[in-house]
Parts: sequence; C-alpha cells; structure tokens
Amino acid sequence: MAFLYKKQIEALTHGIAPFVLLRGNCSEILDEIPNESIDCVVTSPPYWKMRAYHVKEEYLDLLIGREKEPGEYVEKLTSIFHKIKRVLKNDGSVWLNLGDKYHNKNLMGMPWRVALAMQDDGWILRNDVIWNQRKGTQSAKDRLRDMYEHVFHFVKNRKYYYDGDSIRIKPIKFPTINGKQTISATGVSGKKYRKQILESENLNDRERDDALKALDETLEKMRNGELVDFRMTIRGTQRTYHSDNASVSGRAKELKTKGFFILTSKAKGFLPSDIWDIVPEDQWRKDAHYAVFPTELLKIPILATSKIGGIVLDPFMGTGSAIVTANEFGRAGLGIELSDQYLEIAQERLNETQLALQI
Repeated sequence: MAFLYKKQIEALTHGIAPFVLLRGNCSEILDEIPNESIDCVVTSPPYWKMRAYHVKEEYLDLLIGREKEPGEYVEKLTSIFHKIKRVLKNDGSVWLNLGDKYHNKNLMGMPWRVALAMQDDGWILRNDVIWNQRKGTQSAKDRLRDMYEHVFHFVKNRKYYYDGDSIRIKPIKFPTINGKQTISATGVSGKKYRKQILESENLNDRERDDALKALDETLEKMRNGELVDFRMTIRGTQRTYHSDNASVSGRAKELKTKGFFILTSKAKGFLPSDIWDIVPEDQWRKDAHYAVFPTELLKIPILATSKIGGIVLDPFMGTGSAIVTANEFGRAGLGIELSDQYLEIAQERLNETQLALQI
C-alpha cells in the first residue's frame, strides 16, 4: 500500500510536531501508524442513525453511523478498534464515548453492544463512566428525558499506565463545629466509635482492645495530616459494605475475624467517581449537525492515562477537542477526520491553542 502520511506521522512520533491532522478513512490511515506508538485514544465516533455529516460524496460510503442494521454498525466499530489495538502501546488506554438510540420506539443499547463486542475481541473494560449532561430536550411524551451518555475506558493489558494522583480531588478544608476545628473533613471525631466499641456485646476483650488501638492509631494519622477522613464499621453496629458474606467480601471477612474494619481517605485526595456532571460544550458549535466534544470531559482521560510528551489519538476527530486538550496538557495529538469542514475548524482551534501556549 502507498503510505500517504508517512512524513506527517513521523514528525509526530519523533516529537517534531505538536499535532497532526489527517483527512481520510481512519481504518486505512490506522494501517500507516507504527506499532505501539500511541499512548492514549480518546474518541466519540458518530452514533448510529443520529446525525447527517457533511462530507464529499466520495466519502459517503465510509461514514460510520449510516448502517441499516445495528449489528453492522457494531461490526464496523469493532474492526476499527481492533486496528487501534495494534498501534496502542501495551500500557495504553482507550476512552470511547457513545450515546444510545431509540429505533421504532425501542432503546437499542448501542453503547453496550459495542462495549461487549470489544470485550469479545480481547479488550479489558475498566470503567463505564456515566456522563450526566445536566440538560437536554425531548419530543417524546411517553418516556423519560435522555440525560446521559457512556464513556468506556478500555485497556489492552491488566497492567497499564494510570496516574491517579494527577486527577485526585483535593480534600476540603476541615470544618469548624461548635467553634472548634475538627480533624476530619466530615467532622468525624471518633467519640461515637469509641463508645460503640466499649459498649459492644459482639466483641470479645481482645477484639475490643484491638479495635480501640486501631481507632487511636487512625486518629493520630488524622492529627498528623496523613488522612483526611475515615469510617469505622464494628460488628453488630454498622452494616457491612457490599455484602455480609465473608466468602465474597473482604470487609465481611474482616468483621468476622477481627470484629471491625476501618476505611480511610488519604490526605492527597480521592479519585473521581464514575459519574461526571458536565454540560456539553457549545463554543465551537456551528450548526445543528455539530456534536462538539466538551474539553472538560477529556481532562481526566488524558491526564490519567497518558504521559507528558505522549501521543493522544482521536480517529473520529470532529472539531478537534481531544487534540486541543492534549496540547494544552503537554501531549501531542493525532486527529483523523473525513470532513473538510471539521478539519478547518480543528486547524483553527489548534492554531489558537499553539499561539496561547507560546505567550
């Protein structure tokens, strides 16, 4: 095959260019990208039967989302991500945003059809993030409003790059209760737990002593700033998390063997949850056909699963949000897109980003 984009791709992989935008069929262009050269993929392919995209007539048959049957759509996307697996580094990640579709009044479950097909192809699914868009319209009067989409996090291998510290939510300042500064982010002092331990009829003497010692050690770590919060579960007092069955729950096993367990939050903060409240971005929306990827949605994937200087790929680039965000956080970006209109907007955005980074 003729390698049409070899020089542009080499400029990116050799660290010469901060971004490269390529026009064409992503399935074909992926064949030109070297093995294991991409650190992270963040993308939102066209949804099935959701929008009409403006491309040249010669590219119409290449558009994803126009398939008559859902299985055909799933098969096309799965084949593209199969190619992505080759170019992705062994410790790399893929973040895939997909919305669902009602067809003949039937909710199709398209995101999960794709996710399950990718698992069957060997991908490991680490998270299903719910993107709560916090607003939306709906014409149907016999069902609830649509307010969320899925963002799936896939990896090639069980061990992969993940910088959790870069995305941790910093603890809030300790509150003042009754005029006194607490040592806990939520006002937990340990007095209630101490009383429950001393009065418990479900602990023997040794367990009671061990529980008091563990509580004192935890409170000391709080005073030293090593922890910002904790919760203690004592046999017969609080409910077990997840399950009371010791064979399936490590916490239940601790309760059975020790009589208590303690959950702590470290001072460096905690990881975000798998529900993201982000309003869709509309600054670069030019007409009703544009589905702009919010840059706020891209921060966690790029910061957590790519290194500074690494390469972020978006094979369905659209207006370039993933590439812009990659550049803003010190990563290079590779975008692939069929639409000339989208490419022009992405180029404009990236020119502005580079100019701002140089100031």
